[in-house]
Amino acid sequence: MNVKIEQSWKNALAAEFDKDYFIKLTDFVRGEYLSGKTVYPAPQNIFNAFNLCPLENVRVVIIGQDPYHEPGQAHGLSFSVLPPTPVPPSLRNIYKEIESDLGRKSKTNGDLTYWANQGVLLLNATLTVLAHQAGSHFGHGWEQFTDAVIRQVAERENIVYMLWGNYAQKKAALVNRDKNLVLQSVHPSPLSASRGFFGCKHFSQANEYLVKCGKSPIDW
Repeated sequence: MNVKIEQSWKNALAAEFDKDYFIKLTDFVRGEYLSGKTVYPAPQNIFNAFNLCPLENVRVVIIGQDPYHEPGQAHGLSFSVLPPTPVPPSLRNIYKEIESDLGRKSKTNGDLTYWANQGVLLLNATLTVLAHQAGSHFGHGWEQFTDAVIRQVAERENIVYMLWGNYAQKKAALVNRDKNLVLQSVHPSPLSASRGFFGCKHFSQANEYLVKCGKSPIDW
């Protein structure tokens, strides 16, 4: 199957694209877009996280659940929104933790493209969603695909995995903790951030680890 995705990922994931589950997933997603339903993100942005962050550039992996499901939000990067869309609550809390952890002001808009360009893979476990219906594309094959993505990254060493919330933490089973840094906390959602996300210091820990491994830190 000819999937429009950045070449290094296309090479690494080639076996997935011909599997029955992925063919069924592609048929399902195409049908959702063609049905007249509102699906996010726009089709050209489904693989945005991969196109902006080639496999060989990955230094940090941040895993969300599924794309934002309201108008003007999702553009293929977990937690990220493009201006002039207001910064969503979870990302506001991420920015608060960055300010507390690193002692400096963070960005005022919600566009995390500059993280992706530095090697932060902003991956959602499910890459599409129906408007106003969180989780509506769970169980159709995306999770199997993103597990395969994590396995490909996990073949490399000295990667930082930021796993926030129970759903993201399920992916930890795919990662060798002896050769990578796995950082876990509750989700940055307002419902849970005060129970351990605030004060987790993941951003300074990530940079310290990257420097120790001879890599450049992330400009958060």
